[in-house]
Amino acid sequence: MMQKPLTSEELRELTVGLNKLARNIWWTWDQGAQEVFQELSPRGWQNLYHNAVAILREVSDYELRVRLQDAVFAQRVRQVLREFQGYLGEEATWGAEHAAQLRHNPVAYFSAEFGFHETLPIAAGGLGVLAGDHAKAASDLGLGLVGVTLFYREGYFQQTIDSNNWQAEHYTLLHPKNLPMEPVLNERGDQLVCNVDIGMNQVAFHAWRVNVGRVPVYLLDSNRDENEQHFRDLTLRVYGGDSTTRIMQEMLLGIGGVRLLRALGVQPAVFHMNEGHAAFLTLELTREKLAAGAGFEAALAQTRQECIFTTHTPVEAGHDRFSPDLMDYAMHRFRTQIPVPFHEVMKLGRVKPDDRREAFCMTVLALKLCRSANAVSELHGRVSRHMWHSLYPDKPLEQVPIGHITNGIHLIGWMKGTVRRFWRRKLSEEGTGAAPSGQPASAPDWQRTINSPEFWARAADPAFLSDEELWALRYKLRRELIEFARRRLLIQHHSLTHGDFIEYDHLLNPDALTIGFGRRFATYKRAPLIFQQFDNIVRLTRDKTRPIQFVFAGKAHPRDDAGKRYIQHIIHLSKFSDLKGHLVFLENYDIHVARQMVSGCDVWLNNPRRPLEASGTSGMKAGCHGGLNLSILDGWWREGYDGTNGFAIGQDAHADSVEEQDRQDSANLYRVLTEEVIPLFYQRDSHGIPRQWIQRIRRAMLTLVPRFTATRMVKEYVERYYLPTDSAGTPH
Repeated sequence: MMQKPLTSEELRELTVGLNKLARNIWWTWDQGAQEVFQELSPRGWQNLYHNAVAILREVSDYELRVRLQDAVFAQRVRQVLREFQGYLGEEATWGAEHAAQLRHNPVAYFSAEFGFHETLPIAAGGLGVLAGDHAKAASDLGLGLVGVTLFYREGYFQQTIDSNNWQAEHYTLLHPKNLPMEPVLNERGDQLVCNVDIGMNQVAFHAWRVNVGRVPVYLLDSNRDENEQHFRDLTLRVYGGDSTTRIMQEMLLGIGGVRLLRALGVQPAVFHMNEGHAAFLTLELTREKLAAGAGFEAALAQTRQECIFTTHTPVEAGHDRFSPDLMDYAMHRFRTQIPVPFHEVMKLGRVKPDDRREAFCMTVLALKLCRSANAVSELHGRVSRHMWHSLYPDKPLEQVPIGHITNGIHLIGWMKGTVRRFWRRKLSEEGTGAAPSGQPASAPDWQRTINSPEFWARAADPAFLSDEELWALRYKLRRELIEFARRRLLIQHHSLTHGDFIEYDHLLNPDALTIGFGRRFATYKRAPLIFQQFDNIVRLTRDKTRPIQFVFAGKAHPRDDAGKRYIQHIIHLSKFSDLKGHLVFLENYDIHVARQMVSGCDVWLNNPRRPLEASGTSGMKAGCHGGLNLSILDGWWREGYDGTNGFAIGQDAHADSVEEQDRQDSANLYRVLTEEVIPLFYQRDSHGIPRQWIQRIRRAMLTLVPRFTATRMVKEYVERYYLPTDSAGTPH
């Protein structure tokens, strides 16, 4: 039957809907939405960082209307838009039931970086990815939350490797009109402008809004004509510049963020600082209370009741400290609005309040002016209580008031498309209650189901998912990673001879045990540790019957030459050693590369120098893809590992000296690799299936995937920290 053409009104409805959808990054975790934008321009989707807004700018209005006359495509667009509107309009959410008061007085979540998607590269690493996942989970739960950060118009750097295998940094300008963000306007429809006092100047800023499902995240931007250039450049790059730039960025974030929320009429119930970068917000809250007539101590006490703090850093150097002179300079105007001697303010950031030579520490400020503080894993909580015990000299170590909530990931957002489609198909095939058999689950049902322990208990059941199906999925994902790596390497090494093309087209072995390592190249993460056993590792890669291979990626901070040397060493091994062909390094690690790697690798390697990995969330992303962790018992893995759901490097302890720790960990890593990992992977039955390996995958799905989600994490924050408490500390 011939389809009737769409009316002008129907076309307008679909095009308006797609444009609204493109400007809400809900599409980054909805497979159907991504496939619609990809179909509009497959090459553009690949080359424009999977950016829905850029796709709609690539496709003319006329082309879009013509394409929508394809009845099948138009029906898919309608279905996606129905799911999107259903998501936005859902009333019966977890947040509505358990934290209704936060709808009108939301959580204000401040973070110096948010990692949402490769489209918007304004995060340097795990702290930002955690913040992005926190916002996405809050949206899924229907929780009242707003985010605050900075808009870095050059973002975090793009990484290339030069002819000496040395990391080079390049910055590209981000154009808001090409990104899923929109300007924040005042009631007259003009750009809303606020001010913050920095140094001897009043610095103006405007803001952009990123719609993260139901959660708005505001990005402050000081790039305005009325500001001097160095103030305009405060929002140039993530963690850019020297300590003077850093303190000014943090004043803009903390003080400016509060002022923006006030200008928008947002009255948060609680201010949540994700790391100490935003801690100046406590001084702005104190200033407000002083201006309203409170005394200094009363203002501090009231501020304390409004704030909570999450620390992520077990490394001393990771806590921002500013000299007294720099504080005096940066706060020259602002401090005149706090009618107490400035040394009283300085005391708030000092372990020894009366030591006027001591630097001002943002973590100390946050700990002193928050009603609660938490680390991001159980072991990190212990480390943090020890690190800051001197702030609480009258308390035993175990009573230092720093708890912990172990991090989690936004599960559906980290699933590769292949895997989203796989699990959704399994749901519709088996009829788990999420949808009638044969029908795709609706978006809210799908999101609830995929985070539930009951679903992953089913996934671990051979009656629901056979060994053969699971092994076929693993082969498909490994093949996709290898072909992705080959494409990336061809792009990286664009000056190739014809022979090189053949070599790269056969790089890596789809049948080999594939081990992945992808993260920041901070030296404590010890990226090259496995290659300390170099000759032995070479023999393992060249084993004809039980080969292994490695895929590495990661960026070092631009000023971290030691981290860059690690990168240089690994790339040198991949090109000029006997590991050539069995080890690759993928340039320009970002969320997209991470998703490819964590889905395709059989084993996710993590070998930090314990206890310096606060949480280490990257390995949490392996389980839903059928990957297994091989990790030091640090951060989250120490809590997740049960002996049957992955592999541990060493014991729940560590040597006192760095040298001895590295020696022991290297030996233990090689031992567990050769005695446990490789034999289990290659132990095949008469049908060629590694039954015991797959059993371990099932255990990981059952015990790890639903436990280490951002959904669980955000619920814990609500129940333990966000809701108002009575005098006994009990939420009500």
